[in-house]
Amino acid sequence: MTITATPSDILDPSDDPAAAPPGPRGHVPGLVAALALAGVATVLGTWVPVIGGPVFGLVLGAVIGHLVLHTAPEDDSRLAHSLDPGLRFAAKPLLQLAIVVLGTGLSLHQVAQVGGSSFPVMIGTLTVALVGAAVVGRLLHIDGDATTLIGVGTGICGASAIAATTAVIKPKERDVAYAIGTIFTFNIAAVIIFPVLGHLMHMSGRSFGLWAGTAVNDMSSVVATAYSYGQGSGSYALVVKLTRSLMIVPIVIVLSILHNRRRRTAGDHTSVPWRKVVPLFIIGFVAAAALNSLGLIPAGWHGGLGWLGAFLITTALAAIGLTLDLGEMRKAGVRPLLMGAILWALVAGSSLGLQALTGTFH
Repeated sequence: MTITATPSDILDPSDDPAAAPPGPRGHVPGLVAALALAGVATVLGTWVPVIGGPVFGLVLGAVIGHLVLHTAPEDDSRLAHSLDPGLRFAAKPLLQLAIVVLGTGLSLHQVAQVGGSSFPVMIGTLTVALVGAAVVGRLLHIDGDATTLIGVGTGICGASAIAATTAVIKPKERDVAYAIGTIFTFNIAAVIIFPVLGHLMHMSGRSFGLWAGTAVNDMSSVVATAYSYGQGSGSYALVVKLTRSLMIVPIVIVLSILHNRRRRTAGDHTSVPWRKVVPLFIIGFVAAAALNSLGLIPAGWHGGLGWLGAFLITTALAAIGLTLDLGEMRKAGVRPLLMGAILWALVAGSSLGLQALTGTFH
């Protein structure tokens, strides 16, 4: 038995005009399942912060979905049908809400302060990640959506960037899983390898913080990597990472425009609402960051809002995991992982090279 919704239904059920939206009660079973898994994943992520709750959420969802939903007899589909509406809700609206909430942790003032010397390195490494993803993905014959997700995950901010991109390009669930798995693998590698290399290169805390903030993917791994190195690199890496996260906004807007252009090229000439070209959650994300910059969000709320954003992303990824068919994932082989390794090396190397060129390596 499998979840009956198609990947596009899960990521945007509103695109199907024939689909009758379920009532609020219809969302409860799937939403409760996703929230329960997210709770367990959040606890595990607290115990093992290098992995983090979102990755645990995806993995738990995939395993439980495989054992309970995808291997049950075909004639017993009641459980799948009951979970489907809530899982779709968790995989898109909650995911978009999470992105808005995460905007409350950003300050435009921080961006201006860090700008100067670090901005060229951030822009350069992002360019290397996105261009490299396009080239390497084509050479390795990797699906276009998987290539995009791995590229933005490597170039911007890991699972958060993958989540934001997923909300607009509507990839297959297995492509989301490839990207998350790839990012996770090299997060672990960075936490282990980067501090050792930093000490071998006698990097200052500021320089190492810039390296970690631009070349390590998820926030939890950036913090673990930089604070383990010491020399004051942790706080600097955190600000660089937050600034880098703002690149979600223009990237997602561009991807949304390209996605809708492809729809028209494919023969779909229906009018596209402006909210699908500039998604509302991106406007909300920018507004949240602006409110924080103006000091309208109390500092005492930041910890709770950050936790809420991470929990909502964990819930969304748990929902996506529950819909995954692991048999389909095995067909991709090792190519996505190889692509991730190449991009990771390119971004890490270009960050050091750009620091040397801009005089910030010391």
